[in-house]
Amino acid sequence: MTRSFVFSTALAIYGLLSCQCFAQSPASSTSQSPSPAASPAPTPDTTATAAADAKKTKKVWTNDDVNGLSGPVSVVGNSKNLGKAGGAGSKADGQYIVNTRKELAKLQSQMDDTNKQLADLTDFSAGKAAATSSGYQINKGYNREPVDQQITGLQAKKKELQGKIDALVDEARKKGVEPGDLR
Repeated sequence: MTRSFVFSTALAIYGLLSCQCFAQSPASSTSQSPSPAASPAPTPDTTATAAADAKKTKKVWTNDDVNGLSGPVSVVGNSKNLGKAGGAGSKADGQYIVNTRKELAKLQSQMDDTNKQLADLTDFSAGKAAATSSGYQINKGYNREPVDQQITGLQAKKKELQGKIDALVDEARKKGVEPGDLR
């Protein structure tokens, strides 16, 4: 549609320019009439697109215009189709809240562990003494991965866990759970 509009507009402009140039030429002052093939007339398609453009203009409403209107105000939708999240009295069921709270607690504990490991590795890379709270992990053994790569991996894990927490809280909010119910 856009190509045809551009083509028809360009054709109409060319036709208008050629008619004006032909009418101003010295040959037109004589009694010779131009041949119909030399001056193309605007096509009906061009006039239709120009009329369609005129119809597409939108009315800008101001406060003065709205105050002068009479009649009821139209509202899109109705109050019967609000769904769970739209109703004022909608409340999520208790089991969903309990399950969401447990899932949030699990994700938060993983986030706390990741933050602790991240702090230990950051202190180690800065040259500080090892924290006594982390202790020696016998079952872990040696880690051959460089410290900066471990820090980068833990930061990515932290970002992923935070994303999961945010998604879970957002889903709960959409289902009608009050923010204080998840604490």
